[in-house]
Amino acid sequence: MLVPDGLKYSSDHEWVRADAHRFVVGITDYAQDALGDVVFVSIHDVGTLVEPGQSCGEVESTKSVSDIYAPVAGRIVAVNEALNDAPEALNKDPYGDGWLFALEVDDPSALENLLDAASYQALTEGS
Repeated sequence: MLVPDGLKYSSDHEWVRADAHRFVVGITDYAQDALGDVVFVSIHDVGTLVEPGQSCGEVESTKSVSDIYAPVAGRIVAVNEALNDAPEALNKDPYGDGWLFALEVDDPSALENLLDAASYQALTEGS
């Protein structure tokens, strides 16, 4: 299982990358593997305000439908529209082309409440 350093992780299996004045969010390699083949992705619209732990979309796979949760509070400012035509990017490249959405945040220190790579790895090994 791939858990890149330099990202932050939620216990709900989302990753966050600070990118200029926004946070890019996706699901982890662990999550995409547990889901199986992803066939559909739905994220709330640009402009939607989200709170930590709030559902902000869904990922449908051949196994199930799973909610995507906001790891931090913010406003959705971008959605990866390429996933409409190629949802399998979540399986092939969850930390790159498979990103889900970007948030504009008021409090960048919110990242401190998330897990680092070692802590996330320990969480998933305990599952």
